[in-house]
Amino acid sequence: MRLIVGLGNPGGKYAGNRHNIGFMAVDEIHRRRPGFSPWRSRFQAQVSEGRLGSEKVLLLKPNTFMNESGRAVGEALRFYKSVPEDVLVIYDELDLPPSKFRMKTGGGHGGHNGLRSISAHIGPDYRRLRLGIGHPGDKRLVSNYVLSDFAKADAKWRDPLLAEIAANADLLAEGKDSQFANKLTLALRPEPQPDGPGREKEGSAAEPARSSPGRSDSKGRSHIRQARKKPAPELPKSGPMAEMLKKLLGGGSD
Repeated sequence: MRLIVGLGNPGGKYAGNRHNIGFMAVDEIHRRRPGFSPWRSRFQAQVSEGRLGSEKVLLLKPNTFMNESGRAVGEALRFYKSVPEDVLVIYDELDLPPSKFRMKTGGGHGGHNGLRSISAHIGPDYRRLRLGIGHPGDKRLVSNYVLSDFAKADAKWRDPLLAEIAANADLLAEGKDSQFANKLTLALRPEPQPDGPGREKEGSAAEPARSSPGRSDSKGRSHIRQARKKPAPELPKSGPMAEMLKKLLGGGSD
């Protein structure tokens, strides 16, 4: 049995918190992928069984609050006689910008209390999907920040991210982390913006700035002086008019 664990805090009070994005991801998998059983209470968690790709999967949301997440994960792992490599944990990451994600296996807890608890119960060798929520900029603000709801504007990046996780969850269940990461990266890549009014086309030169009267151009010449310069008129070189002009201007015949 593969375990996909979303981290968060139970109860409506916390449902929209940044800290609960792991719960949100698992809920999205449950909602979008057919064949999963209704949620039920087991292993000190809310669980649902189903299949993703070729694997049997248990979706799990601990009821133990974040700091004791390892109790629920450890109990489920022992029941199914699975190993830590069968566990994927989805959780919030302060050190990644919003909408960014990273996959890794093993490592430390990075100060995340949910990971700290899981590692204490099953060891560190489980897989992790880290979902960036950004950092408030001051460590003294972290607790209030993660326990505050996402802003409405965050839905523009959060909802597509969760939808793509659910759409490609079979790759997670089958342990194909590199393929999963590539799929998400391509799906979430911003689309090129079309050229619009006032927008220069790529590779085009900007329009030169208009100079004020009296200012010099790039060669140091006065624009007023340039405006006064007119090309000399072309004089006839033969015929009666040419002979008359030569006399008036004092030129002689060649």
